[in-house]
Amino acid sequence: MNNLNHLDYYRLPWNLTDNSISWLEPTSKCNLFCEGCYRMNEKDGHKSLDQVKEELDVFEKFRKSDGVSIAGGDPLTHPEIIEIVREVKKRGMKPILNTNGLALTRELLIDLKKAGAFGFTFHVDSKQGRPGWKDKNEIELNELRLHYANMLAEAGNLSCSFNSTVYEDTMKYIPELVKWAEKNIDKVHVMVFILYRAVENSDVDFYLGPKKIEMSNLVYNEDPETRSDIKAPEIVELIRKEYPDFEPCAYLNGSEKPDTFKWLLTGRLGTKKKIYGYVGRKGMEAVQMFNHLLKGKYLAYARPKDNRKGKLMLLMGAFDKKLRKTFFKFYKNPFNIFKRLHYQSVMIIQPVDFVYDGKQNMCDGCPDMTVWNGQLVWSCRMEEQLNFGTNLNTFKKNLMN
Repeated sequence: MNNLNHLDYYRLPWNLTDNSISWLEPTSKCNLFCEGCYRMNEKDGHKSLDQVKEELDVFEKFRKSDGVSIAGGDPLTHPEIIEIVREVKKRGMKPILNTNGLALTRELLIDLKKAGAFGFTFHVDSKQGRPGWKDKNEIELNELRLHYANMLAEAGNLSCSFNSTVYEDTMKYIPELVKWAEKNIDKVHVMVFILYRAVENSDVDFYLGPKKIEMSNLVYNEDPETRSDIKAPEIVELIRKEYPDFEPCAYLNGSEKPDTFKWLLTGRLGTKKKIYGYVGRKGMEAVQMFNHLLKGKYLAYARPKDNRKGKLMLLMGAFDKKLRKTFFKFYKNPFNIFKRLHYQSVMIIQPVDFVYDGKQNMCDGCPDMTVWNGQLVWSCRMEEQLNFGTNLNTFKKNLMN
């Protein structure tokens, strides 16, 4: 199902060498088990600070980045995480901690902020073996999400994002999660939904050169009884049941299929009680190009104080139809001039798909490129690098016979 036309939206200008984000993995150690994780949990998986600096050197050599996602594993398990954040900040990039939040204390949060942390992306979903939260559904987990959002709000001036992996049985909760994000639009700046994938659910064979490879030893080999082909337009359709006018503005296409939505971005403007409208393609293009013109980088995460300047964004309605519509809807009530209008992003990420001949439809211009052996590689395929030294080729089953 695809009721969206990619030509209606702004193709984000991110590419391999000039991107909004880079993906740093200082550790592969994690303190939590999550279904669908694509990285092996290694108890001795910490990299040294010198190794981390070398990887940052590689990013600076090959790639412009506005922000660095510090991930893993869980980066808060690394004993030198404060120094790592300080090093990223020193190099002129925004340090974003991608964490499950389990190890985050208020004391550590303050130390990370002092070191230069720009924000946090918390991975919270119901497929985690999280102590005290087992068997909780996505709606019940909003209590935990609010706990982290409040922590960041109290610390002040920190970007707050949440992501969750979307499974067939959790899709139904997405409209309510988007509604929860609206109620907390003053604290929650980004909501990300990552669609589940598993290699054994595909109908392709994997090859290293001419040799067929069994994928049973890789961590993302799971073969659960669930769909691994959920598409971004399906999620948009679900959200429209709660928000009929929900409308994306920008995307990254697939490397093999230009009309697929690998990263699908929606920018919306509202208060804690109402969403007044959305950013259109021209508005997002202006944001990205203006930031690149002034700072030489495409924008990754906005400062929280900028997310509160939704009324200023309405001025782009001069050339953006959707923002113009939002302007009139907001100021239809003249008393709204005294209200604060917030900006909030909703991102849907659709990982690797396989096309008719078995080729891998990856994210074209992927922000989550990481470093392996001095080169940039896809972070979601790192287990192949570790096991085989390269990404494997794929072919339709029986095509090679």
